[in-house]
Amino acid sequence: MANAQDQAEQTAAVSARGLVKSYGDIQAVRAIDLEVRSGETFGFLGPNGAGKSTTISMLCTLLTPTAGTAQVAGFDVVHQRDDVRRHIGLVFQDQTLDGYLSAQMNLRLHGELYGVPSSVLPDRIELILKMVGLWDRRKSKVNTFSGGMRRRLEIGRGLLHSPRVLFLDEPTVGLDPQTRVSIWSYIRELKATEDITIFMTTHYMEEAEYCDRIAIIDDGRIIALETPEALKASIGKDRIRITTDDDIETTRLLKERFDIDAATSEHELTFSVEQGEHFVPLLFSDLPVPIRSVSVARPTLDDVFMAYTGRTIRDAEDGSGEFGKQMMKARMGPRRS
Repeated sequence: MANAQDQAEQTAAVSARGLVKSYGDIQAVRAIDLEVRSGETFGFLGPNGAGKSTTISMLCTLLTPTAGTAQVAGFDVVHQRDDVRRHIGLVFQDQTLDGYLSAQMNLRLHGELYGVPSSVLPDRIELILKMVGLWDRRKSKVNTFSGGMRRRLEIGRGLLHSPRVLFLDEPTVGLDPQTRVSIWSYIRELKATEDITIFMTTHYMEEAEYCDRIAIIDDGRIIALETPEALKASIGKDRIRITTDDDIETTRLLKERFDIDAATSEHELTFSVEQGEHFVPLLFSDLPVPIRSVSVARPTLDDVFMAYTGRTIRDAEDGSGEFGKQMMKARMGPRRS
């Protein structure tokens, strides 16, 4: 009889055990364990360079793992690569459409490459183009489309061959906030129409809220995995942001008088406390340093990231993470004396 872990892996859309990817001495992905349930929208949340795209590349058979195992749609990503590829759709960060072809021809080419029967391909193309709101532009060349229209077409293309798992690698990167909201409206509509599992990466906090569960990844490791609400509830404290005339002295006083460790982020001091609205009056009465502004907010996913890593996701994207430092060294090469 199979044990509980074996049974879970058989029903999981994506599973990985001890997944590692190394480039010489640099570890981009460090022993990742995860399981994505069939039918859920699963998110990888983390800064650029955290290992999100590298993990997806291994799961999609574009990179060979250095160590560990992974299965997608029930197939091994190393030993059953062709089976994996037949059962997944993939939307890359960078555009891969042919701008000189029409929307319809881009989908037709994709369908032929994936072996969609010619008897059903025209109907399937029509269904997809209507789903993503581009049927009226089916004969237009893609290079006449806006960024949002191209992204919708790429997502539709990823669904054309009816994959069991759709991978979206930063699906709205580079798009303005209004277009991002529009894209996610389409993704939710497509999810309701298609029987599919979605595995996506993002560094936008508001996008992560759309996921059923989130894995927060930093420096190649998963540091937390739960539903968005459960992750926020695990923090249990309010975030306070203040700007002062002397951040260094204020940081010292917060530690000395309240045993609070404040972090500097985006020209503000940030820290977490229970019942923030009751703590704010103490700041003005007990701190001799002038406070220019103060704000109190309930826990967010950025608070979760900060609680586990000690910095916000924006700060992590400046290359301050260990993996970012290693990659910077690799790009610069050895110093000359």
